[in-house]
Amino acid sequence: MDPIYLVAGTRPNFMKVAPIRRALDARGVASRLMHTGQHFDAAMSDVFFEDLGMSPPDARLAAGGGSHAAQTAAVLVGVEEDLIARRPSAVVVVGDVTSTLAAALAAAKLGIPVVHVEAGLRSRDWTMPEEINRVLTDQLADLLLVPSRDARPNLIAEGVAEERIVFVGNVMIDSLYYAKDRPTDAIARLGLADAGRGGGAGYGLATLHRPANVDSRAALDAMIAALAAAAAHARLVFPVHPRTLARAESLGASAALRSVPNLLLCDPVGYNDFVTLMSGARFVVTDSGGIQEETTALGVPCLTLREGTERPITVTEGTNTVVGLDAARIDREVSAIQAGRGKKGRVPEGWDGRAGGRIADALARFLAGSPPPKTSGKRA
Repeated sequence: MDPIYLVAGTRPNFMKVAPIRRALDARGVASRLMHTGQHFDAAMSDVFFEDLGMSPPDARLAAGGGSHAAQTAAVLVGVEEDLIARRPSAVVVVGDVTSTLAAALAAAKLGIPVVHVEAGLRSRDWTMPEEINRVLTDQLADLLLVPSRDARPNLIAEGVAEERIVFVGNVMIDSLYYAKDRPTDAIARLGLADAGRGGGAGYGLATLHRPANVDSRAALDAMIAALAAAAAHARLVFPVHPRTLARAESLGASAALRSVPNLLLCDPVGYNDFVTLMSGARFVVTDSGGIQEETTALGVPCLTLREGTERPITVTEGTNTVVGLDAARIDREVSAIQAGRGKKGRVPEGWDGRAGGRIADALARFLAGSPPPKTSGKRA
């Protein structure tokens, strides 16, 4: 059988691909990993291969930087060239980034079956590039692997045939548990050894990078006010995403960001470091979808600084609360958490660290003809 082609371009992609590749290796199934280079900074890319126990990618592109259109074009051209040369049995794309859609489009145009891991998530917010990527990738996919049961109705409503939808659980949680078993000294290195979840006021952890929160001075000002509201209750560690730092500097907000009392800014950290910090935090404030899931799995209260979420299960079953950039509400929520009244939740079905194996098994069934690829005949 020709190798299965795996595509990853960003930090969250690596976390989803690593368990799939391990599961394929365990079954003796050959795979080829394409790193599109969408995240090209070593702190956002190479360190994750080390932390996740992944061998280096088999091929790399240089699609980082530039506009969405430039990135999409670079991935589309680079992946197409490699697919023509290699002709894999299927292309597996994960998540919702630019690389996801571009690689799916390249494969579909060549008649190569597309498998989408993390299919069916919807925010209903079409101002988010990720929402466009999700919906279009799902329309191109031959096999749609969903992380939670609530994703299936979204796909059926969009005309996806039920037999193409398979529940596999959340593969990102596989990597979370993998990293949790490999704690680092990140807490001590950042001077937080006396501020864990069990002592004093503890500390909080923040991650923010989405365009709606950082692409204008007004948004940055609101984000900084939100961080200040959270930092008023406990030291707040903020590994600053390169995109966020670049926007703050270009829009003249970096001084305001650096002057927030009790806010500890640091460079991006590796995945094992981040999971160590997240596991020890009293609370997390974020605009990341993946971190909403990870905090739910860890039982850590999460405040999502967006107006909605494509992962509603983290709200209905998990520890997530969507608060937007409402500083007054953030102040109230963090105060409640610090008083022991933080949101309690449970770990959703299939978030058990074994999704990679279920994905590998679903791929085997698919390649054996169940369901047959749409690319073998007329597409729906």
